[in-house]
Amino acid sequence: MYALMDALEGIGDFINMGGEVLKYCIVPLLLLLWTLIFERVWYFKTSLKGDVQAAIDTWEERAERRSKRAHQVREAIISRVSIKIDENMTLIKTLVALAPLFGLMGTVWGMINVFDIMGITGGGDAKSMASGVFKATIPTMSGMVTAISGVFGYTYLDRVTAREKSLLEDHLTMDH
Repeated sequence: MYALMDALEGIGDFINMGGEVLKYCIVPLLLLLWTLIFERVWYFKTSLKGDVQAAIDTWEERAERRSKRAHQVREAIISRVSIKIDENMTLIKTLVALAPLFGLMGTVWGMINVFDIMGITGGGDAKSMASGVFKATIPTMSGMVTAISGVFGYTYLDRVTAREKSLLEDHLTMDH
């Protein structure tokens, strides 16, 4: 229990050290990104099979499958399931792209503060300048870590969506 409390305290200290951009932009983005990724994984593990089976059942109930109208119905069934499969994928991809930009913004914000303090004090103290630059680079690192972790999650989801859509197309055969 103490180890968990120490870890949470360390995370809180790190977030406070990173400034407002880390606290109010990158951390919420990270939480939203991984919530959406876990939601997609949850959907794939629970509801997707039911949606695919319902689509297959709808298609199997159809007696005629070779006409142009049947092709259009098949494409509509595939499209409806594909929309459910692809839900939130664009948002996840956008959040992955935004994370390093927020990190860069945090660094610029921190550097502006460092230069402001240098302007006020005369800028002769290298130790305090290095400390300010250190704090200013924390948001960049956090943004990059957020983006890299999001790329792994997005890549996994992208492969699963492509595979599931391909399997659905294979199951809706035109041979009857």
